[in-house]
Amino acid sequence: MVGLSPTGTLAIEGAQLEYRFVGPQPDVAPTLVLLHEGLGSAALWGEFPDKLAAATGAGVFAYSRAGYGRSTRAALPRPLDYMHREALQVLPRVLDQIGFRRGLLVGHSDGASIAALYAGGVADHRVRGVSLIAPHFIVEDISVASIAAIRTTYETTELRAKLARWHDDVDNAFYGWNDAWLDPAFRAWDIADSLAYIRVPLQIVQGENDQYGTMRQIEIARSECYCPLEVELLAGAGHSPHREAAEATLRLIADLADRILSGHAEATDGRRPERPSTRPLAH
Repeated sequence: MVGLSPTGTLAIEGAQLEYRFVGPQPDVAPTLVLLHEGLGSAALWGEFPDKLAAATGAGVFAYSRAGYGRSTRAALPRPLDYMHREALQVLPRVLDQIGFRRGLLVGHSDGASIAALYAGGVADHRVRGVSLIAPHFIVEDISVASIAAIRTTYETTELRAKLARWHDDVDNAFYGWNDAWLDPAFRAWDIADSLAYIRVPLQIVQGENDQYGTMRQIEIARSECYCPLEVELLAGAGHSPHREAAEATLRLIADLADRILSGHAEATDGRRPERPSTRPLAH
């Protein structure tokens, strides 16, 4: 793709995926790619992409996965390996279509798990680092309990109407995510093995009051990672630090981007970037 517009769509895997883009184009500056949560979308990042672009000087690209936002609805039920499929089948095509040359992956919740799977499963030298906000590497009891509780909230309160502002097919977005996580077979979902294959700096930003995960997720990362690992715990924040502790989260990610990306000149003479290859990962 030549010249990303501020908003648009990408044709990926038979779906139209909406996107937002802020800042300089991928051929003139690094790009931070934002991967949203299980009920998120490109628009639900709010002003965070704009602030991140201003703080880093990088381009910031956010897109809605199939089933979310204004993107094509997803076929339900979602397969229980849907995050592996997003990481290894969809995300590589997204990066190629936007002309990604170098930058960071920044994921939240499900999006953080997808970013970890990509960094651990694809040898993509364009990805220089990864920032994970409230990631999941295994399914915990607290995760299942909170996801069961939000289903009741969705079906008995105004939550459905509020989410409908952000998703063309809100039931497709909600049940596609919620049904997968509440499937008893999903309790076996475990992506800890992918962490050992990550070869770039990894940052984890975790709210101390995260209602969807415990410090067990951090312990797994510390046990499995061979890459440089930074863990940042934010007091008073829950599962969405980029909203609940926005300035602190912005500062942490911008600092990571500055340390990793500044001073690395990017060729703009038309040379093709190095093609990624997929590593075999058990799942």
